[in-house]
Amino acid sequence: MLLKYAPGATHAPHHSTKEWVDRISARHLFDEGWNKVRERIFENQKRLGVIPKDTKLSPWPKDVLKEWDQLTAEEKKLFIRQVEVFAAYVAYSDHEIGRVIQAFDDLGKLDNTLIIYINGDNGTSAEGGPLGTPNEVAFFNGLNELPVNVQMKFYDVWGTDQTYNHMSAGWSWMFDAPFSWFKQNASRLGGTNQNMVVSWPARIKDKGGLREQFVHVIDVVPTILEAAGISAPEMVDGIKQAPIEGTSFAYTFDTANAKAPSRHTTQYFEMFGQWALYHDGWFLSTKVNRAPWEVYGPANPDPLNNQVLELYDLNTDFSQTTDLAAKNPQKVKEMKEMFVAEAKKYQVFPLDASVAARIVAPRPNITAGRTEFVYTRPMTGLPQGDSPLLLNTSYTVTADIEVPQGGAEGMILTSGGRFGGCGFYLLKGKPVWLWNMVDLERLKWEGPDEVAPGRHTVEFDFKYDGLGAGTLAFNNFSGVGRSGTGTLKIDGKVVATRKLEKTLPAILQWDESFDIGSDTLTGVNDADYKPPFPLTAKLNKLTIKVDRPQLSPEDIKKLEESLKRAADAK
Repeated sequence: MLLKYAPGATHAPHHSTKEWVDRISARHLFDEGWNKVRERIFENQKRLGVIPKDTKLSPWPKDVLKEWDQLTAEEKKLFIRQVEVFAAYVAYSDHEIGRVIQAFDDLGKLDNTLIIYINGDNGTSAEGGPLGTPNEVAFFNGLNELPVNVQMKFYDVWGTDQTYNHMSAGWSWMFDAPFSWFKQNASRLGGTNQNMVVSWPARIKDKGGLREQFVHVIDVVPTILEAAGISAPEMVDGIKQAPIEGTSFAYTFDTANAKAPSRHTTQYFEMFGQWALYHDGWFLSTKVNRAPWEVYGPANPDPLNNQVLELYDLNTDFSQTTDLAAKNPQKVKEMKEMFVAEAKKYQVFPLDASVAARIVAPRPNITAGRTEFVYTRPMTGLPQGDSPLLLNTSYTVTADIEVPQGGAEGMILTSGGRFGGCGFYLLKGKPVWLWNMVDLERLKWEGPDEVAPGRHTVEFDFKYDGLGAGTLAFNNFSGVGRSGTGTLKIDGKVVATRKLEKTLPAILQWDESFDIGSDTLTGVNDADYKPPFPLTAKLNKLTIKVDRPQLSPEDIKKLEESLKRAADAK
């Protein structure tokens, strides 16, 4: 039997039960702050022998993160709340994993069960930014440093379903000790190095033994195949399979091989234009040029060559703290050539250093190229990627409805939810269009009167002022998140008009769907209704027309000139 147990933990949002949060809070684990706790973690790592005794603790990044003693009392209070909720999430998840393992023990199957426990697929995330956030959807829309006084409004509900929370990056740097940087920073061990524990009592005899060979997550499948004594399939459903990449680490199960040389000798890393290459203990890496919370702004136009390269000998420098590039220029040259070869082999090129632009960029899907969408019946659960995107564009939404005697209410159309999205609904009979601006503000167009019984058209028209997502092709964000004017109409008559000075530039709440006729999961405005809020009028037809901005020749000329100036400045 093969079982993969992959909980959402500890990805944001950090949600745990009150019981577990209270348990962690009562222990006051983090009251001393991230600098002192990091030093304590580091000393514990050395004491336990899981890192070499001569490991150096990477320095604190004073240029991007405050030290604990520089914080205000209010900042400390908020940040401790953030990390206690995160730690509760970790502890709760570990407890549940323990229950799974206990079940195998209760069945008498644990002795011959191979367990591979990997705590995450990257370093600790810093996408909360220096201050943390009550709503990660806000982060992906460019609001990456919400003021502490704004966040304190969410203090009592932090980690509940009222938040899509993430902690301050100060804690993330602490948890990545002894390494530096975070998830997204593929050139630093703080972004890629993870703990792994392997248990197989019938096969592995030195319980508690330490293995220090280089292992990558792509090695897991080859290891399982070797342990099970089976080969990877060459054909599946008549389709020839690509070879499984990776190297089995089953050889490390034997005590005699505890100090054997690593068999996985070469491995590339790359994410958002930051890259590295491991080879026989040497590690070539790009110097970090973007913190994970810096997702907006022009990207590095040449991420392969427009880099400062660093070189580390991980055989003697476990925590990647001593750069040897200046002393070994030939080694740097050779390893860069190796990275290029690996990148070509594994289809890494072309490198792309953009982050937000990549999120906003149109993708091939069922809506691509279409400008009109017609729905003739209720429908729920359509993923964001397969539904009409109403960001950075003009659009018109028209509902042909029949209101029964006694009036009607309910959801006509919604996309997103509590942490960012829009809704078109009848509230106590009155038509409403609402934009939820990442749970910080809700902007509403509302008709003054109830819609009378009978057949009517209810329409919301939005005229966007910006150039649209087309500017992103020129490494330019000037076209997204711009202003626009919305108009609400009943049977062609204008009943409400409002200008938005800013719009969401990138994304709606990604784990909420596009729904017609009712609302699933969370609503866009708890003050108005509770899901599912079914539409009690008859929906004859819902039409969405999208009019995406097109760049003029003059627009393109200006953007090209701007791009050239930026490249020259680099």
